[in-house]
Amino acid sequence: MDREAPEVLVLQASYSNPLHARSLGFLLDHYARDAMGGGHGLPADVRENLAQELSKRAHAFSVLAFVAGEPVGLVNCFEGFSTFVCRPLVNIHDVVVLDGFRGLGIAQKMLAEVEKIARQRGCCKLTLEVLEGNVGAQAAYRKMGFAGYELDPQMGRAMFWQKGL
Repeated sequence: MDREAPEVLVLQASYSNPLHARSLGFLLDHYARDAMGGGHGLPADVRENLAQELSKRAHAFSVLAFVAGEPVGLVNCFEGFSTFVCRPLVNIHDVVVLDGFRGLGIAQKMLAEVEKIARQRGCCKLTLEVLEGNVGAQAAYRKMGFAGYELDPQMGRAMFWQKGL
């Protein structure tokens, strides 16, 4: 039996709004504690200063989802630039839905809002990274039209690498 989807309010966060600021820290901490986010909570100063630090980045924006006035979902995004088409793009950096609200289409609603904002900004595409083992997120992203990135199938798919500083 399918669960009935609750009424969800999805909006672009205002980093100066105290409720939005608290929600950002709370939701990102929830994600960090999950195995897909590394399994460790965020330090208190990160939770408390996240919105303020994001507000200093002109190309950052976040989308929040609320059910009955409580935060249940978050997407953090950063505008980048595609040199191949000479237009901006939006990189989706974090996607969070609280455990009890997964499977209700909340991520899709937030990603639809991100796409709307990206189109308003004249962006050419949305990008994101997802862990190989996160099959639930992969399924949600496929529903929204995302796919692996490759220029030439003989060269293979793009890989996401990092180097800590």
